[in-house]
Amino acid sequence: MRPVPKHRSIVVRLLATSTLVAICATVGTSWLAVQTTTRVIQQEQGRSLEDDNAVYETLMGYATTYPDWKGVGPMVARLADRTGSRITLLTSNRRLIADSDLRLPTPNGPPTAVIDPLEPNDEQQLDPRIVGPYRLPTGERDALRRKATAVVDCMARDGVRAEIVPSPSGRTEVRILSADPKRSDLNCGIINVGAPTTTEEKALADLSRRVARCLGLPAPGATAFWLPNFEVAMDSFDRTHASEAEIRACVMLSRQDQLRRYAAPPALLYVSDPIAGNSRPEAFTLSRPNIVRIVVVTGGVLAVTVAFTVFVGLRLTRPLRALTDAAGAPIDTPTPMPVTGRDEIGRLATVLNDLSARRFSAEQQRKAMINDIAHELRNPMTNIRSLLEAAEDGVNPTDARLVALLLDETGQLSRIVDDLRDLAAADAGTLRLYPEPVRLGDVLGPAAEAHSRKAESAGLRLITTFDPVLPVTVDPVRMRQVVGNLLSNAVRHTPPGGTVTLRGEVIGEQLVITTTDTGTGIAPDDLAHIFDRFWRADGSRQRATGGSGLGLAIVRDLMRAHGGTVDAASTLGQGTTVTVRVPGQADADDALFTDMS
Repeated sequence: MRPVPKHRSIVVRLLATSTLVAICATVGTSWLAVQTTTRVIQQEQGRSLEDDNAVYETLMGYATTYPDWKGVGPMVARLADRTGSRITLLTSNRRLIADSDLRLPTPNGPPTAVIDPLEPNDEQQLDPRIVGPYRLPTGERDALRRKATAVVDCMARDGVRAEIVPSPSGRTEVRILSADPKRSDLNCGIINVGAPTTTEEKALADLSRRVARCLGLPAPGATAFWLPNFEVAMDSFDRTHASEAEIRACVMLSRQDQLRRYAAPPALLYVSDPIAGNSRPEAFTLSRPNIVRIVVVTGGVLAVTVAFTVFVGLRLTRPLRALTDAAGAPIDTPTPMPVTGRDEIGRLATVLNDLSARRFSAEQQRKAMINDIAHELRNPMTNIRSLLEAAEDGVNPTDARLVALLLDETGQLSRIVDDLRDLAAADAGTLRLYPEPVRLGDVLGPAAEAHSRKAESAGLRLITTFDPVLPVTVDPVRMRQVVGNLLSNAVRHTPPGGTVTLRGEVIGEQLVITTTDTGTGIAPDDLAHIFDRFWRADGSRQRATGGSGLGLAIVRDLMRAHGGTVDAASTLGQGTTVTVRVPGQADADDALFTDMS
Protein backbone atom coordinates (compact mmCIF):
# COMPACT_ATOMS: atom_id res chain seq x y z
CA MET A 1 0.00 0.00 0.00
CA ARG A 2 1.39 3.38 -1.03
CA PRO A 3 2.15 5.82 1.81
CA VAL A 4 -0.15 8.78 2.38
CA PRO A 5 1.25 12.06 0.97
CA LYS A 6 2.45 14.40 3.69
CA HIS A 7 0.10 17.21 2.69
CA ARG A 8 -2.83 14.81 3.16
CA SER A 9 -1.61 13.34 6.44
CA ILE A 10 -3.98 13.81 9.38
CA VAL A 11 -1.03 14.71 11.62
CA VAL A 12 0.17 17.46 9.27
CA ARG A 13 -3.30 18.92 8.75
CA LEU A 14 -4.11 18.74 12.44
CA LEU A 15 -0.79 20.37 13.28
CA ALA A 16 -1.31 23.21 10.79
CA THR A 17 -4.88 23.83 11.96
CA SER A 18 -4.00 23.74 15.66
CA THR A 19 -1.01 26.03 15.14
CA LEU A 20 -3.13 28.56 13.28
CA VAL A 21 -5.78 28.42 15.98
CA ALA A 22 -3.15 28.79 18.69
CA ILE A 23 -1.62 31.84 16.97
CA CYS A 24 -5.00 33.53 16.58
CA ALA A 25 -6.00 32.67 20.15
CA THR A 26 -2.70 33.92 21.55
CA VAL A 27 -2.81 37.21 19.64
CA GLY A 28 -6.43 37.76 20.56
CA THR A 29 -5.79 36.91 24.20
CA SER A 30 -2.81 39.26 24.34
CA TRP A 31 -4.85 42.11 22.86
CA LEU A 32 -7.70 41.38 25.24
CA ALA A 33 -5.31 41.24 28.20
CA VAL A 34 -3.86 44.65 27.29
CA GLN A 35 -7.32 46.18 26.92
CA THR A 36 -8.56 44.60 30.13
CA THR A 37 -5.46 45.65 32.02
CA THR A 38 -5.89 49.22 30.81
CA ARG A 39 -9.49 49.30 31.98
CA VAL A 40 -8.64 47.72 35.34
CA ILE A 41 -5.81 50.17 35.93
CA GLN A 42 -8.07 53.12 35.15
CA GLN A 43 -10.71 51.83 37.54
CA GLU A 44 -8.20 51.08 40.26
CA GLN A 45 -6.61 54.54 39.91
CA GLY A 46 -10.00 56.22 40.38
CA ARG A 47 -10.95 54.14 43.39
CA SER A 48 -10.05 55.01 46.95
CA LEU A 49 -9.45 52.07 49.24
CA GLU A 50 -10.19 54.22 52.25
CA ASP A 51 -13.58 55.19 50.85
CA ASP A 52 -14.35 51.56 50.07
CA ASN A 53 -13.57 50.57 53.66
CA ALA A 54 -15.71 53.40 54.97
CA VAL A 55 -18.64 52.31 52.80
CA TYR A 56 -18.24 48.72 53.93
CA GLU A 57 -18.04 49.58 57.62
CA THR A 58 -21.01 51.93 57.45
CA LEU A 59 -23.23 49.39 55.72
CA MET A 60 -22.01 46.65 58.07
CA GLY A 61 -23.03 48.81 60.99
CA TYR A 62 -26.48 49.19 59.47
CA ALA A 63 -26.73 45.41 58.95
CA THR A 64 -25.85 44.73 62.60
CA THR A 65 -28.44 47.22 63.84
CA TYR A 66 -31.53 46.55 61.67
CA PRO A 67 -33.20 43.22 60.86
CA ASP A 68 -33.59 44.06 57.14
CA TRP A 69 -32.44 46.49 54.41
CA LYS A 70 -35.68 48.41 53.93
CA GLY A 71 -34.41 51.80 55.05
CA VAL A 72 -30.86 51.64 53.66
CA GLY A 73 -31.62 53.67 50.51
CA PRO A 74 -30.90 57.15 51.97
CA MET A 75 -27.70 55.88 53.56
CA VAL A 76 -26.50 54.49 50.19
CA ALA A 77 -27.26 57.83 48.53
CA ARG A 78 -25.29 59.76 51.17
CA LEU A 79 -22.32 57.40 50.88
CA ALA A 80 -22.34 57.75 47.09
CA ASP A 81 -22.36 61.57 47.36
CA ARG A 82 -19.54 61.50 49.87
CA THR A 83 -17.25 59.08 48.01
CA GLY A 84 -18.17 60.00 44.42
CA SER A 85 -18.71 56.34 43.59
CA ARG A 86 -21.68 54.33 42.50
CA ILE A 87 -22.87 52.05 45.34
CA THR A 88 -25.15 49.11 44.70
CA LEU A 89 -26.57 46.56 47.13
CA LEU A 90 -27.97 43.22 45.89
CA THR A 91 -29.40 40.26 47.75
CA SER A 92 -27.59 36.95 47.63
CA ASN A 93 -29.87 35.90 44.75
CA ARG A 94 -28.98 39.17 42.93
CA ARG A 95 -32.16 41.13 43.56
CA LEU A 96 -31.77 44.88 43.90
CA ILE A 97 -31.80 46.34 47.44
CA ALA A 98 -30.53 49.85 46.77
CA ASP A 99 -28.60 51.65 44.01
CA SER A 100 -27.23 55.17 43.98
CA ASP A 101 -27.65 55.37 40.17
CA LEU A 102 -30.63 53.49 38.77
CA ARG A 103 -29.89 54.71 35.25
CA LEU A 104 -27.13 52.16 34.89
CA PRO A 105 -27.69 48.44 34.48
CA THR A 106 -27.46 46.25 37.53
CA PRO A 107 -23.84 45.16 38.12
CA ASN A 108 -22.97 41.63 37.15
CA GLY A 109 -19.87 39.80 38.24
CA PRO A 110 -17.87 39.39 41.43
CA PRO A 111 -18.96 41.86 44.14
CA THR A 112 -16.62 44.31 45.82
CA ALA A 113 -17.48 42.76 49.18
CA VAL A 114 -20.10 40.64 50.88
CA ILE A 115 -21.83 42.23 53.86
CA ASP A 116 -22.70 39.43 56.25
CA PRO A 117 -23.12 40.62 59.85
CA LEU A 118 -23.11 37.04 61.17
CA GLU A 119 -19.83 36.06 59.49
CA PRO A 120 -17.08 35.55 62.13
CA ASN A 121 -13.97 37.72 61.86
CA ASP A 122 -10.38 36.50 61.77
CA GLU A 123 -10.51 35.99 65.54
CA GLN A 124 -13.66 33.89 65.21
CA GLN A 125 -15.76 36.56 66.90
CA LEU A 126 -19.06 38.05 65.77
CA ASP A 127 -19.45 41.77 65.30
CA PRO A 128 -20.18 43.19 68.79
CA ARG A 129 -22.68 45.62 67.30
CA ILE A 130 -25.20 42.79 66.91
CA VAL A 131 -26.94 42.99 70.26
CA GLY A 132 -30.25 41.17 69.75
CA PRO A 133 -31.75 39.81 72.99
CA TYR A 134 -28.78 41.11 74.99
CA ARG A 135 -29.87 44.78 74.68
CA LEU A 136 -30.37 46.07 78.24
CA PRO A 137 -33.38 48.13 79.28
CA THR A 138 -32.86 51.59 80.78
CA GLY A 139 -33.12 50.40 84.38
CA GLU A 140 -30.44 47.75 84.05
CA ARG A 141 -28.18 50.18 82.18
CA ASP A 142 -28.43 52.76 84.95
CA ALA A 143 -27.77 50.15 87.64
CA LEU A 144 -24.67 48.86 85.85
CA ARG A 145 -23.39 52.39 85.30
CA ARG A 146 -23.73 53.17 89.03
CA LYS A 147 -21.83 49.99 89.93
CA ALA A 148 -19.11 50.77 87.40
CA THR A 149 -18.76 54.35 88.68
CA ALA A 150 -18.41 53.10 92.25
CA VAL A 151 -15.74 50.59 91.19
CA VAL A 152 -13.75 53.21 89.27
CA ASP A 153 -13.88 55.60 92.26
CA CYS A 154 -12.79 52.80 94.61
CA MET A 155 -9.85 51.91 92.39
CA ALA A 156 -8.85 55.55 92.11
CA ARG A 157 -8.61 55.76 95.90
CA ASP A 158 -6.34 52.70 95.81
CA GLY A 159 -4.15 54.23 93.11
CA VAL A 160 -5.56 52.20 90.25
CA ARG A 161 -6.51 54.03 87.07
CA ALA A 162 -9.60 52.71 85.34
CA GLU A 163 -12.28 53.96 82.96
CA ILE A 164 -15.88 53.20 82.10
CA VAL A 165 -16.37 51.66 78.62
CA PRO A 166 -19.91 51.43 77.22
CA SER A 167 -20.87 48.58 74.87
CA PRO A 168 -23.51 48.47 72.10
CA SER A 169 -25.85 46.43 74.30
CA GLY A 170 -25.89 49.11 77.00
CA ARG A 171 -23.64 47.17 79.33
CA THR A 172 -21.04 49.25 81.16
CA GLU A 173 -17.60 47.69 81.49
CA VAL A 174 -14.63 48.78 83.58
CA ARG A 175 -11.27 48.88 81.78
CA ILE A 176 -8.19 48.99 84.01
CA LEU A 177 -5.51 51.29 82.64
CA SER A 178 -2.84 50.85 85.35
CA ALA A 179 -2.91 48.92 88.57
CA ASP A 180 -0.90 48.57 91.75
CA PRO A 181 0.16 44.92 91.89
CA LYS A 182 -0.12 45.04 95.67
CA ARG A 183 -3.83 45.67 95.48
CA SER A 184 -6.50 43.33 94.09
CA ASP A 185 -9.22 44.48 91.72
CA LEU A 186 -11.70 42.31 93.54
CA ASN A 187 -11.56 44.50 96.63
CA CYS A 188 -13.61 47.15 94.83
CA GLY A 189 -16.22 44.64 93.59
CA ILE A 190 -15.36 44.69 89.89
CA ILE A 191 -16.72 41.17 89.61
CA ASN A 192 -20.19 42.54 90.34
CA VAL A 193 -20.01 44.72 87.25
CA GLY A 194 -19.32 41.66 85.05
CA ALA A 195 -22.20 39.63 86.46
CA PRO A 196 -25.07 39.18 83.93
CA THR A 197 -28.28 41.09 84.43
CA THR A 198 -31.76 39.60 84.35
CA THR A 199 -32.11 40.30 80.63
CA GLU A 200 -28.71 38.81 79.90
CA GLU A 201 -29.38 35.73 82.05
CA LYS A 202 -32.54 35.03 80.04
CA ALA A 203 -30.67 35.38 76.74
CA LEU A 204 -27.72 33.29 77.98
CA ALA A 205 -30.07 30.53 79.15
CA ASP A 206 -31.58 30.43 75.68
CA LEU A 207 -28.07 30.27 74.20
CA SER A 208 -27.17 27.41 76.55
CA ARG A 209 -30.21 25.45 75.43
CA ARG A 210 -29.28 25.99 71.79
CA VAL A 211 -25.69 24.86 72.40
CA ALA A 212 -26.86 21.81 74.34
CA ARG A 213 -29.28 20.92 71.53
CA CYS A 214 -26.41 21.21 69.02
CA LEU A 215 -24.19 18.92 71.13
CA GLY A 216 -26.97 16.55 72.14
CA LEU A 217 -26.18 17.17 75.82
CA PRO A 218 -28.14 18.58 78.80
CA ALA A 219 -28.27 22.38 79.00
CA PRO A 220 -25.68 23.66 81.55
CA GLY A 221 -27.38 27.00 82.30
CA ALA A 222 -26.48 30.67 81.83
CA THR A 223 -23.22 30.40 83.84
CA ALA A 224 -21.60 28.56 80.96
CA PHE A 225 -20.62 31.89 79.34
CA TRP A 226 -18.71 34.99 80.46
CA LEU A 227 -19.68 38.39 79.19
CA PRO A 228 -18.92 40.52 77.27
CA ASN A 229 -17.00 38.29 74.82
CA PHE A 230 -19.09 35.12 75.40
CA GLU A 231 -16.09 33.12 76.54
CA VAL A 232 -17.10 29.51 77.24
CA ALA A 233 -16.67 27.85 80.60
CA MET A 234 -15.62 24.44 79.34
CA ASP A 235 -16.15 22.81 82.73
CA SER A 236 -19.88 23.47 82.35
CA PHE A 237 -20.12 20.88 79.56
CA ASP A 238 -19.62 17.14 79.61
CA ARG A 239 -16.13 16.94 78.10
CA THR A 240 -16.32 13.17 77.82
CA HIS A 241 -18.98 13.43 75.09
CA ALA A 242 -17.85 16.58 73.30
CA SER A 243 -14.44 17.99 72.49
CA GLU A 244 -13.47 21.64 73.00
CA ALA A 245 -13.54 22.22 69.22
CA GLU A 246 -17.06 20.77 68.97
CA ILE A 247 -18.26 22.94 71.86
CA ARG A 248 -16.82 26.13 70.35
CA ALA A 249 -18.29 25.27 66.94
CA CYS A 250 -21.74 24.72 68.46
CA VAL A 251 -21.46 27.97 70.44
CA MET A 252 -20.74 29.89 67.22
CA LEU A 253 -23.59 28.22 65.32
CA SER A 254 -25.98 28.79 68.23
CA ARG A 255 -25.05 32.47 68.53
CA GLN A 256 -25.57 32.95 64.79
CA ASP A 257 -28.95 31.24 65.00
CA GLN A 258 -29.94 33.30 68.06
CA LEU A 259 -29.00 36.61 66.45
CA ARG A 260 -30.21 35.89 62.92
CA ARG A 261 -33.58 37.63 63.25
CA TYR A 262 -31.91 40.73 64.68
CA ALA A 263 -29.48 41.30 61.77
CA ALA A 264 -30.01 42.04 58.11
CA PRO A 265 -29.50 39.13 55.66
CA PRO A 266 -26.23 38.92 53.68
CA ALA A 267 -25.92 41.38 50.78
CA LEU A 268 -23.57 41.85 47.81
CA LEU A 269 -21.84 45.25 47.77
CA TYR A 270 -20.71 46.81 44.49
CA VAL A 271 -18.61 49.97 44.59
CA SER A 272 -17.81 51.22 41.09
CA ASP A 273 -16.88 54.38 39.26
CA PRO A 274 -19.67 56.67 38.04
CA ILE A 275 -20.29 57.29 34.32
CA ALA A 276 -17.16 58.70 32.71
CA GLY A 277 -17.31 61.99 30.85
CA ASN A 278 -16.15 62.67 27.30
CA SER A 279 -12.50 62.58 28.25
CA ARG A 280 -10.52 59.85 26.50
CA PRO A 281 -8.76 57.35 28.72
CA GLU A 282 -5.04 57.31 28.70
CA ALA A 283 -3.49 54.61 26.50
CA PHE A 284 -1.69 51.77 28.19
CA THR A 285 1.93 51.66 27.05
CA LEU A 286 3.78 48.35 27.06
CA SER A 287 7.29 48.53 28.46
CA ARG A 288 10.16 46.50 27.06
CA PRO A 289 10.08 43.93 29.90
CA ASN A 290 6.32 43.45 29.37
CA ILE A 291 6.86 42.95 25.62
CA VAL A 292 9.57 40.35 26.29
CA ARG A 293 7.30 38.61 28.79
CA ILE A 294 4.40 38.43 26.30
CA VAL A 295 6.70 37.10 23.56
CA VAL A 296 8.11 34.42 25.86
CA VAL A 297 4.67 33.33 27.02
CA THR A 298 3.37 33.29 23.44
CA GLY A 299 6.31 31.17 22.28
CA GLY A 300 5.76 28.77 25.17
CA VAL A 301 2.08 28.41 24.31
CA LEU A 302 2.94 27.70 20.69
CA ALA A 303 5.56 25.12 21.66
CA VAL A 304 3.16 23.33 23.99
CA THR A 305 0.45 23.43 21.32
CA VAL A 306 2.73 21.92 18.68
CA ALA A 307 3.95 19.16 21.02
CA PHE A 308 0.43 18.35 22.16
CA THR A 309 -0.86 18.34 18.57
CA VAL A 310 1.84 15.90 17.46
CA PHE A 311 1.08 13.67 20.43
CA VAL A 312 -2.67 13.71 19.77
CA GLY A 313 -2.13 13.21 16.03
CA LEU A 314 -0.01 10.13 16.60
CA ARG A 315 -2.58 8.71 18.99
CA LEU A 316 -5.32 9.39 16.44
CA THR A 317 -3.51 7.75 13.55
CA ARG A 318 -2.47 4.67 15.52
CA PRO A 319 -6.00 3.15 15.60
CA LEU A 320 -6.52 4.26 12.00
CA ARG A 321 -3.44 2.30 10.93
CA ALA A 322 -4.73 -0.71 12.86
CA LEU A 323 -8.10 -0.36 11.09
CA THR A 324 -6.38 -0.17 7.72
CA ASP A 325 -4.37 -3.35 8.39
CA ALA A 326 -7.46 -5.21 9.60
CA ALA A 327 -9.57 -4.05 6.65
CA GLY A 328 -6.92 -5.32 4.20
CA ALA A 329 -7.04 -8.86 5.57
CA PRO A 330 -8.21 -11.66 3.18
CA ILE A 331 -11.94 -12.40 3.07
CA ASP A 332 -11.41 -16.01 4.09
CA THR A 333 -9.58 -15.02 7.27
CA PRO A 334 -11.31 -11.88 8.61
CA THR A 335 -9.40 -10.04 11.33
CA PRO A 336 -11.46 -8.22 14.00
CA MET A 337 -10.67 -4.53 14.04
CA PRO A 338 -9.65 -3.14 17.44
CA VAL A 339 -12.25 -0.93 19.11
CA THR A 340 -10.10 1.48 21.15
CA GLY A 341 -12.77 3.81 22.47
CA ARG A 342 -16.26 5.21 22.12
CA ASP A 343 -15.34 8.10 19.86
CA GLU A 344 -15.76 8.36 16.09
CA ILE A 345 -12.86 5.98 15.44
CA GLY A 346 -14.35 3.46 17.84
CA ARG A 347 -17.69 3.71 16.08
CA LEU A 348 -15.94 3.34 12.72
CA ALA A 349 -14.20 0.20 13.98
CA THR A 350 -17.53 -1.21 15.17
CA VAL A 351 -19.17 -0.51 11.81
CA LEU A 352 -16.23 -2.01 9.92
CA ASN A 353 -16.31 -5.11 12.12
CA ASP A 354 -20.00 -5.50 11.34
CA LEU A 355 -19.30 -4.94 7.64
CA SER A 356 -16.47 -7.48 7.72
CA ALA A 357 -18.72 -10.03 9.43
CA ARG A 358 -21.47 -9.47 6.87
CA ARG A 359 -18.93 -9.68 4.04
CA PHE A 360 -17.58 -12.95 5.42
CA SER A 361 -21.12 -14.28 5.85
CA ALA A 362 -22.06 -13.23 2.31
CA GLU A 363 -18.93 -14.93 0.96
CA GLN A 364 -19.79 -18.11 2.81
CA GLN A 365 -23.35 -17.93 1.50
CA ARG A 366 -22.06 -17.37 -2.04
CA LYS A 367 -19.84 -20.44 -1.82
CA ALA A 368 -22.66 -22.50 -0.34
CA MET A 369 -25.04 -21.28 -3.06
CA ILE A 370 -22.57 -22.19 -5.81
CA ASN A 371 -22.20 -25.64 -4.29
CA ASP A 372 -25.99 -26.00 -4.03
CA ILE A 373 -26.52 -24.88 -7.63
CA ALA A 374 -23.82 -27.25 -8.83
CA HIS A 375 -25.43 -30.09 -6.90
CA GLU A 376 -28.94 -29.30 -8.13
CA LEU A 377 -27.77 -29.17 -11.75
CA ARG A 378 -25.54 -32.21 -11.37
CA ASN A 379 -28.38 -34.60 -10.43
CA PRO A 380 -30.54 -34.18 -13.57
CA MET A 381 -27.43 -33.85 -15.77
CA THR A 382 -26.06 -37.11 -14.35
CA ASN A 383 -29.38 -38.84 -14.87
CA ILE A 384 -29.61 -37.60 -18.47
CA ARG A 385 -26.06 -38.69 -19.22
CA SER A 386 -26.64 -42.10 -17.64
CA LEU A 387 -29.81 -42.65 -19.67
CA LEU A 388 -28.12 -41.59 -22.91
CA GLU A 389 -25.03 -43.73 -22.25
CA ALA A 390 -27.25 -46.71 -21.45
CA ALA A 391 -29.18 -46.15 -24.71
CA GLU A 392 -25.91 -45.81 -26.64
CA ASP A 393 -24.62 -49.09 -25.17
CA GLY A 394 -27.91 -50.81 -25.97
CA VAL A 395 -28.75 -51.42 -22.30
CA ASN A 396 -31.91 -49.28 -22.46
CA PRO A 397 -34.08 -49.29 -25.54
CA THR A 398 -34.72 -45.99 -27.29
CA ASP A 399 -38.45 -45.90 -26.75
CA ALA A 400 -41.20 -43.65 -25.40
CA ARG A 401 -40.26 -44.45 -21.81
CA LEU A 402 -36.71 -43.19 -22.33
CA VAL A 403 -38.01 -40.04 -23.98
CA ALA A 404 -40.37 -39.46 -21.05
CA LEU A 405 -37.53 -39.87 -18.57
CA LEU A 406 -35.34 -37.49 -20.53
CA LEU A 407 -38.16 -34.95 -20.72
CA ASP A 408 -38.72 -35.22 -16.99
CA GLU A 409 -35.05 -34.58 -16.22
CA THR A 410 -34.76 -31.73 -18.72
CA GLY A 411 -37.94 -30.26 -17.26
CA GLN A 412 -36.30 -30.38 -13.86
CA LEU A 413 -33.26 -28.62 -15.31
CA SER A 414 -35.51 -26.03 -16.94
CA ARG A 415 -37.33 -25.37 -13.66
CA ILE A 416 -34.03 -24.90 -11.79
CA VAL A 417 -32.71 -22.53 -14.47
CA ASP A 418 -35.98 -20.56 -14.47
CA ASP A 419 -35.92 -20.34 -10.68
CA LEU A 420 -32.32 -19.15 -10.69
CA ARG A 421 -33.12 -16.58 -13.37
CA ASP A 422 -36.01 -15.21 -11.27
CA LEU A 423 -33.82 -15.01 -8.16
CA ALA A 424 -31.05 -13.29 -10.11
CA ALA A 425 -33.53 -10.74 -11.47
CA ALA A 426 -34.84 -10.10 -7.95
CA ASP A 427 -31.31 -9.64 -6.61
CA ALA A 428 -30.39 -7.28 -9.46
CA GLY A 429 -33.60 -5.27 -9.08
CA THR A 430 -34.68 -6.05 -12.65
CA LEU A 431 -37.66 -8.23 -11.73
CA ARG A 432 -40.53 -6.56 -13.56
CA LEU A 433 -44.22 -6.92 -12.71
CA TYR A 434 -47.20 -6.10 -14.89
CA PRO A 435 -50.17 -5.75 -12.52
CA GLU A 436 -53.63 -5.53 -14.09
CA PRO A 437 -57.26 -5.95 -12.98
CA VAL A 438 -58.14 -9.66 -13.23
CA ARG A 439 -60.55 -12.08 -11.68
CA LEU A 440 -59.34 -14.10 -8.75
CA GLY A 441 -60.40 -17.28 -10.52
CA ASP A 442 -58.02 -16.49 -13.39
CA VAL A 443 -55.16 -16.50 -10.89
CA LEU A 444 -56.02 -19.34 -8.51
CA GLY A 445 -58.01 -21.55 -10.92
CA PRO A 446 -55.21 -22.59 -13.29
CA ALA A 447 -52.77 -23.19 -10.42
CA ALA A 448 -55.32 -25.31 -8.53
CA GLU A 449 -56.23 -27.28 -11.66
CA ALA A 450 -52.55 -27.91 -12.50
CA HIS A 451 -51.90 -29.38 -9.03
CA SER A 452 -55.19 -31.24 -8.60
CA ARG A 453 -53.87 -34.16 -10.65
CA LYS A 454 -50.67 -34.32 -8.62
CA ALA A 455 -52.70 -34.25 -5.44
CA GLU A 456 -55.03 -36.97 -6.70
CA SER A 457 -52.14 -39.20 -7.78
CA ALA A 458 -50.53 -38.69 -4.35
CA GLY A 459 -53.76 -39.71 -2.60
CA LEU A 460 -54.51 -36.17 -1.36
CA ARG A 461 -57.58 -33.99 -1.29
CA LEU A 462 -57.20 -30.46 -2.69
CA ILE A 463 -59.84 -27.98 -1.45
CA THR A 464 -60.16 -24.48 -2.91
CA THR A 465 -62.09 -21.65 -1.31
CA PHE A 466 -62.33 -18.42 -3.32
CA ASP A 467 -64.73 -16.29 -5.38
CA PRO A 468 -63.70 -16.80 -9.02
CA VAL A 469 -65.22 -13.49 -10.17
CA LEU A 470 -63.70 -11.41 -7.37
CA PRO A 471 -61.73 -8.53 -8.98
CA VAL A 472 -58.11 -8.14 -7.91
CA THR A 473 -55.11 -6.18 -9.18
CA VAL A 474 -51.96 -8.33 -9.53
CA ASP A 475 -49.50 -9.59 -12.08
CA PRO A 476 -51.46 -12.74 -13.05
CA VAL A 477 -48.45 -14.65 -14.38
CA ARG A 478 -46.28 -14.01 -11.35
CA MET A 479 -49.15 -14.58 -8.92
CA ARG A 480 -49.95 -17.94 -10.56
CA GLN A 481 -46.24 -18.74 -10.08
CA VAL A 482 -46.53 -17.84 -6.37
CA VAL A 483 -49.64 -20.00 -5.87
CA GLY A 484 -48.12 -22.84 -7.89
CA ASN A 485 -44.99 -22.87 -5.74
CA LEU A 486 -47.07 -22.85 -2.53
CA LEU A 487 -49.32 -25.70 -3.74
CA SER A 488 -46.34 -27.69 -5.04
CA ASN A 489 -44.63 -27.35 -1.68
CA ALA A 490 -47.81 -28.31 0.24
CA VAL A 491 -48.55 -31.36 -1.94
CA ARG A 492 -44.94 -32.52 -1.76
CA HIS A 493 -44.87 -32.51 2.07
CA THR A 494 -48.33 -33.98 2.74
CA PRO A 495 -48.61 -37.78 3.14
CA PRO A 496 -51.37 -39.81 1.40
CA GLY A 497 -54.81 -39.31 2.87
CA GLY A 498 -54.05 -35.71 3.82
CA THR A 499 -55.67 -32.46 2.74
CA VAL A 500 -54.34 -29.31 1.06
CA THR A 501 -56.54 -26.19 1.21
CA LEU A 502 -56.19 -23.12 -1.01
CA ARG A 503 -58.10 -20.05 0.19
CA GLY A 504 -58.29 -16.62 -1.47
CA GLU A 505 -60.16 -13.51 -0.29
CA VAL A 506 -59.89 -9.74 -0.03
CA ILE A 507 -59.76 -8.45 3.54
CA GLY A 508 -59.88 -4.69 3.81
CA GLU A 509 -57.56 -3.57 1.05
CA GLN A 510 -55.40 -6.72 0.98
CA LEU A 511 -55.60 -9.83 -1.14
CA VAL A 512 -54.95 -12.72 1.25
CA ILE A 513 -54.05 -16.14 -0.21
CA THR A 514 -53.50 -19.04 2.18
CA THR A 515 -52.36 -22.61 1.62
CA THR A 516 -52.90 -25.05 4.48
CA ASP A 517 -51.77 -28.67 4.54
CA THR A 518 -51.99 -31.54 6.98
CA GLY A 519 -48.43 -32.62 6.32
CA THR A 520 -45.39 -33.29 8.40
CA GLY A 521 -45.05 -29.72 9.67
CA ILE A 522 -41.90 -27.75 10.42
CA ALA A 523 -39.96 -27.53 13.68
CA PRO A 524 -40.02 -24.07 15.37
CA ASP A 525 -36.23 -23.69 14.98
CA ASP A 526 -36.50 -24.39 11.25
CA LEU A 527 -39.50 -22.16 10.55
CA ALA A 528 -37.39 -19.00 10.26
CA HIS A 529 -35.29 -20.56 7.45
CA ILE A 530 -37.93 -21.92 5.10
CA PHE A 531 -37.64 -18.86 2.82
CA ASP A 532 -33.85 -19.22 2.51
CA ARG A 533 -32.47 -20.48 -0.76
CA PHE A 534 -31.59 -24.21 -1.02
CA TRP A 535 -32.66 -24.72 2.58
CA ARG A 536 -34.26 -28.02 3.63
CA ALA A 537 -35.52 -29.01 7.03
CA ASP A 538 -33.69 -32.36 6.97
CA GLY A 539 -30.37 -30.66 6.13
CA SER A 540 -29.56 -33.25 3.49
CA ARG A 541 -28.85 -32.70 -0.20
CA GLN A 542 -31.09 -35.48 -1.43
CA ARG A 543 -34.19 -34.37 -3.26
CA ALA A 544 -36.35 -36.90 -1.52
CA THR A 545 -39.38 -34.76 -2.17
CA GLY A 546 -38.29 -33.60 -5.59
CA GLY A 547 -37.85 -29.92 -4.79
CA SER A 548 -34.93 -27.64 -5.54
CA GLY A 549 -35.17 -25.57 -2.37
CA LEU A 550 -35.87 -22.36 -4.34
CA GLY A 551 -39.68 -22.26 -4.49
CA LEU A 552 -40.38 -20.39 -1.24
CA ALA A 553 -37.41 -18.06 -1.81
CA ILE A 554 -38.98 -17.10 -5.17
CA VAL A 555 -42.35 -16.59 -3.44
CA ARG A 556 -40.74 -14.20 -0.98
CA ASP A 557 -39.05 -12.15 -3.72
CA LEU A 558 -42.20 -12.01 -5.85
CA MET A 559 -44.26 -10.82 -2.88
CA ARG A 560 -41.69 -8.14 -2.13
CA ALA A 561 -41.98 -7.00 -5.74
CA HIS A 562 -45.77 -6.79 -5.28
CA GLY A 563 -45.24 -4.74 -2.12
CA GLY A 564 -46.73 -7.60 -0.10
CA THR A 565 -45.59 -10.06 2.53
CA VAL A 566 -45.41 -13.80 3.09
CA ASP A 567 -45.28 -15.63 6.38
CA ALA A 568 -45.68 -19.18 7.64
CA ALA A 569 -47.03 -20.92 10.71
CA SER A 570 -46.56 -24.61 11.41
CA THR A 571 -47.06 -27.28 14.03
CA LEU A 572 -44.76 -30.26 13.86
CA GLY A 573 -46.70 -33.37 12.87
CA GLN A 574 -49.94 -31.44 12.15
CA GLY A 575 -49.27 -29.28 9.12
CA THR A 576 -48.20 -25.88 7.79
CA THR A 577 -50.02 -22.70 6.77
CA VAL A 578 -48.40 -20.18 4.40
CA THR A 579 -50.11 -16.79 3.92
CA VAL A 580 -49.35 -14.13 1.31
CA ARG A 581 -50.80 -10.62 1.44
CA VAL A 582 -50.95 -8.20 -1.49
CA PRO A 583 -52.02 -4.62 -0.66
CA GLY A 584 -53.98 -2.17 -2.82
CA GLN A 585 -57.15 -4.24 -3.39
CA ALA A 586 -60.84 -3.40 -3.28
CA ASP A 587 -63.18 -4.88 -0.67
CA ALA A 588 -64.35 -8.40 -1.43
CA ASP A 589 -67.90 -9.64 -1.80
CA ASP A 590 -69.09 -12.87 -0.22
CA ALA A 591 -66.83 -15.76 -1.19
CA LEU A 592 -68.05 -18.59 -3.32
CA PHE A 593 -66.79 -21.95 -2.09
CA THR A 594 -65.92 -24.73 -4.48
CA ASP A 595 -64.49 -28.15 -3.75
CA MET A 596 -62.07 -29.82 -6.10
CA SER A 597 -61.48 -33.26 -4.73
